[in-house]
Amino acid sequence: MVERKNEVLKSSEYLEALVANDSIIIREIYDRIFPSVQSYIIKNGGSQEIAEDVFQKGLIQLMIRYRNEPFTINGSFKAYFFTVCRNIWRRELKNSKTKVTKDTFFELQNEEHELALLALEQERWELFNEKLEQISENCRQVLSLYFKKKSYLEIKNIFNYNSESVVRQRVFKCKNKLIEIITKDPRFKDLKEL
Repeated sequence: MVERKNEVLKSSEYLEALVANDSIIIREIYDRIFPSVQSYIIKNGGSQEIAEDVFQKGLIQLMIRYRNEPFTINGSFKAYFFTVCRNIWRRELKNSKTKVTKDTFFELQNEEHELALLALEQERWELFNEKLEQISENCRQVLSLYFKKKSYLEIKNIFNYNSESVVRQRVFKCKNKLIEIITKDPRFKDLKEL
């Protein structure tokens, strides 16, 4: 990303640049991250125009969220922002499947409401990932495969468990442990109620 005095900017510096409307750094964000977002969206049924809209929504979401309540990004800004855009695109796909349209009428959602929902969804995703790191390595691996829709048989073979029943029990215990850790976090109540 942008280098100043041979040093890569920190994620917080990118967020501050968005809030300050720093055109040089915003251009750099476009140059470095947009191609991967565009590629992802086009591969998943979108278009160049949709990719541009999603990217813009991502920038606006981060800017508004950081302006309202500064937060820290653990990891690279590029990976974080790509995830934000991917989540926006998934939400738009989901919404387009559930909208019923008539010949000349379709409901337009309030842009501010949509951005608020996207920010809330991102905060929930961050809480989930943070708590996922707090369970055992084995549970993380098992749940990762489970979330990727791997069959119990595949998981059994990967971990050399005795049976699929053992895998079901392991998935159940790991999910419950994750749920317990998430629900004990004080942020959970706030994110759940919104």
